[in-house]
Amino acid sequence: MIDKNVVTRIVEEWLEGKDYFLVDVTVTPDDKIVVEIDHAEGVWIDDCVDLSRYIESKLNREEEDYELEVGSAGIGQPFKVLQQYIIHIGKEVEVLGKDGKKWTGVLTDANEENFTITVQVKVKPEGAKRPKLVEQNVTFVYDEIKYTKYLISFK
Repeated sequence: MIDKNVVTRIVEEWLEGKDYFLVDVTVTPDDKIVVEIDHAEGVWIDDCVDLSRYIESKLNREEEDYELEVGSAGIGQPFKVLQQYIIHIGKEVEVLGKDGKKWTGVLTDANEENFTITVQVKVKPEGAKRPKLVEQNVTFVYDEIKYTKYLISFK
């Protein structure tokens, strides 16, 4: 079986000096290699082809046959690495907590410990007849959530 760490090192070599970042590397028991990369401005097919050829130049099919797939992290897929949170700051995201509660808001901050979204909540001011929409920051620790993903909007 092809070693995931070997493939990861090869990808990281190719990434050096580029604005792309590694999202995930998966190697199945039957040697299907899936590499996901991302970029703040999107992933170009030419770069996926270039990375695929680079990986193939470093692995020997004579020793072990494999299937290789190189692509971008899907736009509607959950975030897997901190860099994905960082490039989506200022954009609308959906967060599903492990408690089953779903949140929708604008991603405002992300670091290695947690991330924050700004949500709109209805609050009824004292003495008012109707509730008002008020912005509120909600901070999540990564292990409190099932997923965070970019919310595609066609407004």
